[in-house]
Amino acid sequence: MTRPARVIVDVAAVKANFKVVQKRAPTARVMAIIKADGYGHGIVRIAGALSGHADAFGVASLEEAIKVREAGIETPVVLLEGPFSDTEIGDIEAHHLETVVHNHEQVAWLSRARSPLSIWIKIDSGMHRLGFAPHDVAAVEERLQRPDRVIRYMTQLANAHQADDLSVQEQLDSFRSVVAVDSEHSIANSAAILAWPDAQANWVRPGLMLYGVSPFSGQCGRDHSLQPAMSVASELISVREVDSGGSVGYGRGYICPESMRVGVVAFGYGDGYPRHAGTGTPILVGGVRTQVIGQASMDMLTVDLRPVPGAAVGAAVVMWGPDLPVEEIADHAATIPYELLCRVRMRARYIEYGG
Repeated sequence: MTRPARVIVDVAAVKANFKVVQKRAPTARVMAIIKADGYGHGIVRIAGALSGHADAFGVASLEEAIKVREAGIETPVVLLEGPFSDTEIGDIEAHHLETVVHNHEQVAWLSRARSPLSIWIKIDSGMHRLGFAPHDVAAVEERLQRPDRVIRYMTQLANAHQADDLSVQEQLDSFRSVVAVDSEHSIANSAAILAWPDAQANWVRPGLMLYGVSPFSGQCGRDHSLQPAMSVASELISVREVDSGGSVGYGRGYICPESMRVGVVAFGYGDGYPRHAGTGTPILVGGVRTQVIGQASMDMLTVDLRPVPGAAVGAAVVMWGPDLPVEEIADHAATIPYELLCRVRMRARYIEYGG
């Protein structure tokens, strides 16, 4: 029998979330961010679902872009970190990719490219991660411009997920000081699409919200009319009675306060469950909310079955999904939802539904 650990992806939810993006930014073109294997949902699956809807896709590497092209998807694909060496320029041209440029080495490589290419100049408006300082942008433009070449601009906001953060407006002012109002440019990620309408520009770059998850602490996707697209599920593979005072798991991670039933779930950190999400982390068994006890091991979780007295081997278990937001699990694990979504690529079976 196949191990019951599985990731269930609702592509209809992704399409519905895309419509929320369009509603929030009705005049902007949409670059759907599908890097990191579509935030763990499957890059080809998500690209296929949004092909014909998204104006472009954003990926982190040439390898990701080629997967999209090999799936027969012709939507423009943008390399968000640009080429990593001059040897990639030929593949960028061959696969008709667009690319970000964020350092002078890339400028040199791209200035020698034979084909026109569409280029996004990354401007460091204050995040200080990638991009050119505003005072360098004019010189970069001069080196890259050709009559047959499309030049666009983008920047990344460091703190759009914090309401009323003054740095957001400072970054907007910095970016706009060197980018013409009528140029094609992109500023807004998911957080800015939802909370900073002035940042939407004429291109937006939704990532997390496409997958039905909120970028804001203390909120979940449904607070923004988003539908969670991923469910992570498995089954109980053992049920046992443990006496009061008995310990459960490695390091005696949980001491039973009374005689109680303990369930074992076929899912662990080897499947992408956060090891630090220990006792008290919510989990659904047979649709009933209970808690993880102890810490996750590589292949298994232990759960408190006192709220589910009828639970038996084979009972359905949900680690996160529409009825148990991944944002809540991330909070218990002292991390962010992005990490949890991306980590489940490890070995769980994928199932797709919706359309």
